[in-house]
Amino acid sequence: MRVARFVERPAVQHFILGVILFNAVILGLETSESAMAVAGPLILFLDWACLTVFVVEIALKLFGRGFDFFRRGWNIFDFVIVGIALVPATQSLSVLRALRILRLLRVVSVAPSLRRVVEGLVNALPGMGSVFLLMGAIFYIGSVMATKLFGAAFPEWFGSLGRSGYSLFQIMTLESWSMGIVRPVMEVYTYAWLFFVPFIMITTFAVVNLLVGLIVNSMQDAHHEESNEKTDTYRDEVLLRLAHLETLIKAQNGGPRP
Repeated sequence: MRVARFVERPAVQHFILGVILFNAVILGLETSESAMAVAGPLILFLDWACLTVFVVEIALKLFGRGFDFFRRGWNIFDFVIVGIALVPATQSLSVLRALRILRLLRVVSVAPSLRRVVEGLVNALPGMGSVFLLMGAIFYIGSVMATKLFGAAFPEWFGSLGRSGYSLFQIMTLESWSMGIVRPVMEVYTYAWLFFVPFIMITTFAVVNLLVGLIVNSMQDAHHEESNEKTDTYRDEVLLRLAHLETLIKAQNGGPRP
């Protein structure tokens, strides 16, 4: 327990965060041919040193917590990230060298604010599934309509369901939607705006904002849960200290008297 508490101290966590950020810079330098030519051995040594720090941290947590270490999702996340970095990057597994940058994601597990963002996103996934289903239905309906309405004159944009779906996705993101697609279509089909404007209003301003609302609500719920966990932990510590103090008082009162 003492080892686990030592690793979870704010000073130690800040040190680990610094090592993570420093390692991200080192991994970036490894992609520079000029930097590797000048200080390649030093860069590789620093990368190895950072990995050593991560391995020692995980080992201390395993020693301090035992199998309880794997009961927290963030611990498993850290274990997998560090484990990937330890796999030898042979010719057949050269992709693992690129995956080493995933160590930067450990910032999420160290920084509470980023952890709340990810937890909020994960908690929002069930609700987002329903929204994505609705979005898929809207896109399918819009793709069928756009293919039948504009496919003959603009086959490169609306010649098939796939092309129509991709063009509608570009329109939803508002990337060159007016001058790039809609206005050329309106030169042939004057009233095409009656299709595109409601599509943008429904997808871009309604459904997408609904997704944002779900994520924000989930982040708030994750923040409240974390606050409640901290309150419960503090309460348990106070009760434990009170029980210990009560035991000491009883021992003193029940001891030998002069």
